[in-house]
Amino acid sequence: MTPPQETALNNSATPAWVHRPANLARAVTAELVERIVRGVHPSGTSLPPEPVLCETFSVSRTVVREAVKILQEKGLVQVRQGAGTMVTPPSNWDMLDELVLAATIAEDDSLAILDDLVVTRRVLESDMANVAARLADDDTIDRLRALVDRMDELVDDHVTYHEHDRAFHDQVMQASGNRIARGVVRALESQVINTARYMGRTERSLCVASNKGHRRIYERIAAHDQDGAAEAMFTHITEAWLVRRGGSGKPVRLQR
Repeated sequence: MTPPQETALNNSATPAWVHRPANLARAVTAELVERIVRGVHPSGTSLPPEPVLCETFSVSRTVVREAVKILQEKGLVQVRQGAGTMVTPPSNWDMLDELVLAATIAEDDSLAILDDLVVTRRVLESDMANVAARLADDDTIDRLRALVDRMDELVDDHVTYHEHDRAFHDQVMQASGNRIARGVVRALESQVINTARYMGRTERSLCVASNKGHRRIYERIAAHDQDGAAEAMFTHITEAWLVRRGGSGKPVRLQR
């Protein structure tokens, strides 16, 4: 008799691939990441056995084993001798992994994950603004001023405005010289910059208010005011997110 878990998986969980993916292991991995994050395979339970996964995805054992290995590298499963492949608690997941982060954001209706992403940005970028205020040379200051001035002209074009917005923040990060912190921020932002839940409202008044924050950051960096630059960055990131975030629950995770 077929176990209920296997029957459900076979009957309703076949992936809706329009075209068979070129890299089957990556495609199977992506599908399993989404299912684990959604709770189809809850933490503490085992993934379906290899034969079931092979049938579900119409792939070989080799493909399934490679996918499971990738899941293990991402921290989502642990292979235990004699116990199968166990799904790990969310605390073990690699939240900097693009598949894991994207799936978690998509599943989180409370915005807690996006709040945590903003808090992480805020901590790192505030520190980088502090260092940038100490290290910024005349060329860097000129570039920051040019970006701020240009954004004043772009408040009616939110798409181009946000491109310059990201360039401004990246210029500050580059000026700090902290490649690791910059890499973390860029990796996090790459998952959300094209999502409506993160970008939120885009009207002109919000672009105007946002650029006042940028100008304050620029002025503190130009004055080589390290504490002032850090505070300006902290305030700007917080206020900009609270406006975009809207009214989905209280943003208690942002409180300090």
